Amino acid sequence: MVEIKAFEKDDIDRVVAFERDLREQEPDTYYWDPDEAYRKHLEQSFEDERFNTAISFIAVKEDKVIGRIDASLISSRSDASCFSAYMDWICVLKSERHNKVAQALLNALREECKKRDVGVLIALMANNEEAQAFYKGVEDASIHDTGIWINVR
Repeated sequence: MVEIKAFEKDDIDRVVAFERDLREQEPDTYYWDPDEAYRKHLEQSFEDERFNTAISFIAVKEDKVIGRIDASLISSRSDASCFSAYMDWICVLKSERHNKVAQALLNALREECKKRDVGVLIALMANNEEAQAFYKGVEDASIHDTGIWINVR
């Protein structure tokens, strides 16, 4: 049985273990190390007001995190109603994919967005076949445009 729950500060150890499992299962996909600095940033994020619009859920199976989804409300004066949110990341351990875990995570995020009066959830799609197939199968969604990453540092 998989439980979908909000990612809370008490879950950090399990989330870091999930990040390490991801790298073991897909070493050619995830390159950075979920090290002590990452753990520290996660801990600080629960106290940092910049994360007040963050929405994060984890999928837990037998007390182990097997998936995660993260999003943020888009607060822009061009959309003064905060009608949109950005889904930053969704990932499930390769060994747990095709068990509808990603769909359950996405459903939890959609429900939370509804509670916050968000009408549109925007996501960038990974360019691999598995991710493309997942996104093309999302109900009540349409694919638009392409994305660009612009460095600001």
